[in-house]
Amino acid sequence: MISLLQRVSEAKVTVGNVISGEIGRGLLVFTAIQPDDDIKKVTRMAARILTYRVFPDSEDRMNLSLVDNNLGLLIVPQFTLAADTSRGARPSFAKAASPKQGRKLFDQFVLKCRESSTQVETGIFGASMQVALVNDGPVTFWLEV
Repeated sequence: MISLLQRVSEAKVTVGNVISGEIGRGLLVFTAIQPDDDIKKVTRMAARILTYRVFPDSEDRMNLSLVDNNLGLLIVPQFTLAADTSRGARPSFAKAASPKQGRKLFDQFVLKCRESSTQVETGIFGASMQVALVNDGPVTFWLEV
């Protein structure tokens, strides 16, 4: 499982002309499910994202997490993070889970994140989405479990 975290001042996902998810300050997380992923990895990734210390404390050090600050979380499914770009001029998606497995584990990932006390919004699995964000920092991290 791969997640790309971006600390944001605000972010939203639009499908067509409808906003499917929107947050103020918090984390925008692009997530890809891979064939060997399971509920154990989903649970671990959710725990890491919710407690990953990327927000400044009173001394301006990254010591606080999303749940420490009760901030928003916007999760966007993005299978292209699992692309193999090592050869040629076209990516291979053999390292991405099937749509059926991806949707199931993405939904479980969202449920795990919603167990926290923070606001959780999402994009729509399989949809063509437009993502708008203001990256705060910029602060971006790549996590794998």
